[in-house]
Amino acid sequence: MKKLLSVMLAAGALVAACSSSAATQAPASQAAASQAAAGAGGLIGIAMPTKSSARWIADGDNLVKALKASGYDTDLQYAEDDIPTQVSQVENMITKGAKVLVIAAIDGTTLTDTLQKAADKGIKVLAYDRLIRNSKNVDYYTTFDNFKVGVLQATSIVQALGLDKGKTGPFNLELFAGSPDDNNAGFFFNGAMSVLQPYIDKGTLVVQSGQNKFPEQVGTLRWDGATAQARMDNILSKFYSDKRVDAVLSPYDGISRGIIASLKQVGYYSAAKPAPVVSGQDAELPSVKSILAGEQTSTVFKDTRKLAASAAKMVDQMLKGETVDVNDTKTYDNGVKVVPSHLLDMVSVTKDNVTTELVTTGYYTADQLK
Repeated sequence: MKKLLSVMLAAGALVAACSSSAATQAPASQAAASQAAAGAGGLIGIAMPTKSSARWIADGDNLVKALKASGYDTDLQYAEDDIPTQVSQVENMITKGAKVLVIAAIDGTTLTDTLQKAADKGIKVLAYDRLIRNSKNVDYYTTFDNFKVGVLQATSIVQALGLDKGKTGPFNLELFAGSPDDNNAGFFFNGAMSVLQPYIDKGTLVVQSGQNKFPEQVGTLRWDGATAQARMDNILSKFYSDKRVDAVLSPYDGISRGIIASLKQVGYYSAAKPAPVVSGQDAELPSVKSILAGEQTSTVFKDTRKLAASAAKMVDQMLKGETVDVNDTKTYDNGVKVVPSHLLDMVSVTKDNVTTELVTTGYYTADQLK
C-alpha cells in the first residue's frame, strides 16, 4: 500500500508539473505564433521620395497598412527628394533582407546599380507610381493612367473656357509641366497637349511666352511650387504687362499653388482681374480648399488608397508565385524593357463634385474642407 501510494503521489506531481508547464508555455507560444503571423510574409522595403507632398505621406501610410494586413513587415523610408539618400535607403533595405522593394523613385534613372544588387539577392522590385528607368531589374509597375491624367487636366481647361461649346477666344494659355527626372511628367504633358495642341494650332489658344517645349522650357524640377512661382513671375513681367492670362496648364497642386500666388501678386482674383483657369493634380487639401474658394479650377484625384491596395496585392502575388495582376504590357518601356504594369483610373474634381468624389468616398471629411 505504501509503495502504491508513493507511485500515485509521484504520478500526480508529474501531471501537475506538466499542467503548470503547459499553462506557462501556452501564452508564450500563442504570442510567438501571433508575432510570426504579423510578419510571416517577410520584410517589404518601401522607398518614398518626400514628405513635402501630402500625397506621398498618404501613399506611405496606405502601403504600410495594406501590407501589414497581408502579413508583411515593412520598412518605410522618405528621402526628402535627395537622390543619394534614397539610394542609401534602398541599399539598406537590401542589407536588411527585404523580399520586395516598392520604390517611388526621385529620379527614375539613378537606381540601376542598386537594383542589380537587389537582383543578385533575388529581391523583387515594384516601381510605384513612377517608372524606374534604365534597369532590367524592375519586375512590375503600378500607377494611374498617366497619359489620361494630362487629358483630364487639359479637358478641364477646354470646358472652363467654353471651347467645347464653340467659344473661339483667342485665350492666352501658359504651360507648366512636372519634373524632367520623373518619367510620369512626360506622360502628363503629352496627354494634355494631345487635347490642347489642336486649339493652339487654330489660334484659339495662344501661348504668349512661346514656352511650350518639355522639358527644357516648361519642366519644373522636383515639382517645386516655389520654382513654378518664380517662372510665372517672369512670364507675367515679360509677356503680360498689357495682356491677360486666361488659363494655365499645371500638372500638380503644389505647382498650381505657386502659380496662383504669382497671379495674386499682380492683381488677379479680383473684380478687375478675375481668376484664370488653373488645373492641378493629387487633390491635396490646400488645393481642394482653393477650388472651393474659386481660385484653382480643378485637380485630378488619384485615390492613393487604391494604388496602395494594388501594390500590396502585386507584392503578395509575387511572393506566393501567383500570376501578378497586370492590365498593360505595352506602354511602359523603361529604356531596357517593357515593364508589366497595373494601371488605375482617376477622376477630375471641380467645385461641382468635391463632395461626391472626396467626401462621400471618405478621402476627406466635410470638416477638413471647412
